[in-house]
Amino acid sequence: MKKAITFLILTALLACSKNNDKADGYGNFEATEVMVSAEANGKIKELHLEEGSILEANTIVGIIDTIQLHYSKEQLKAAAQTINSKSANVLSQKSVLYAQLQTALIEKKRIQNMFNENAATQRQVDEINGKVSVLNEQIKSINTQNAPITNENKSIAVQIEKINDQIEKSKITNPIKGTVLTKFAQPNEITTFGKPLYKIADISQMNLRVYISETQLPNIKIGQKLTVKIDTTNEMKSYEGIVSWISSQAEFTPKTIQTKEERVNLVYAVKVLVKNDGSLKIGMPAEVWFKQ
Repeated sequence: MKKAITFLILTALLACSKNNDKADGYGNFEATEVMVSAEANGKIKELHLEEGSILEANTIVGIIDTIQLHYSKEQLKAAAQTINSKSANVLSQKSVLYAQLQTALIEKKRIQNMFNENAATQRQVDEINGKVSVLNEQIKSINTQNAPITNENKSIAVQIEKINDQIEKSKITNPIKGTVLTKFAQPNEITTFGKPLYKIADISQMNLRVYISETQLPNIKIGQKLTVKIDTTNEMKSYEGIVSWISSQAEFTPKTIQTKEERVNLVYAVKVLVKNDGSLKIGMPAEVWFKQ
């Protein structure tokens, strides 16, 4: 009888001791969520993703209709061809004038030599000089006529580049490697610039945000390995975590973390990086133990 009583007392003490074991911190898992939005207006022609699918970075997962942009681009290209033909006509006139100028300069040199030898008159010298001056003025006039044509051509080139950029942005490109959390749009829907299409996050590694007291700060540092535990059906499952960030400023304990009395205490936020084996989810509660 005494042995039975002694056994019951020891069992109760062990149970009490076990219940007194408390984690050093409590928190919830989180991940950096990226909202992917449309960068163009129009009908979504394709959108190849589903919630839970894993996407690689810089992968094109869909496209927004670009037919109107294509037509606008073709219209600008036709306008550019018309302008180029005008410019070519002006430049051909300039080439003719340049050829005439070169001939006139040769003639000028010849007459000047003859004049120096008294074989030509001053009138001949004046006439050839006048002819050279006229040709130079005509070339300047041609350059003036071609300047607005060149500027117009540059303007159209810029417009075409803008359309090319819009066409490129009509491609829905996934920005990071991660898992699709939520899908907000479907193919054949009309979307607008800035409208959310889907939300994605890299959950291969999760951040556990926990809060510790000032007295616990000396026991933790960046890069330190900790034990992270989550609840399972029969027992707690353990993971290895690494401290990646410690807040430099104290704050009041978040309402979702502790009891009403403990919420008035000042604590420091800590992020613990944990490799996800597929069991960890965003918002899941967990415990942190400094001693592994």
